[in-house]
Amino acid sequence: MSATTKPSVESSSDEPSKEERLKSYLIEKAQDGEMYFKSKFIAEEVGLSPKEIGALMVKLRDSASELTVEKWSYTSATTWRIEPREA
Repeated sequence: MSATTKPSVESSSDEPSKEERLKSYLIEKAQDGEMYFKSKFIAEEVGLSPKEIGALMVKLRDSASELTVEKWSYTSATTWRIEPREA
């Protein structure tokens, strides 16, 4: 009996992280001004689950210097408000 292992598929360094992917998407969408959204409505476009987006939004609120991120309201799911920051 031989033990074989499948080679692990590691993400290449060229591939953006989930946080970078979400941040880029939001920067692009907020170019014309503020934007309101619920994670479940952008999940497919970004390729993340609504839960992942929610967790990343909390991080981006503190780390994304290009965006103002605000937890706007909660009605069946959190609504986020984003807008580009002035330079």
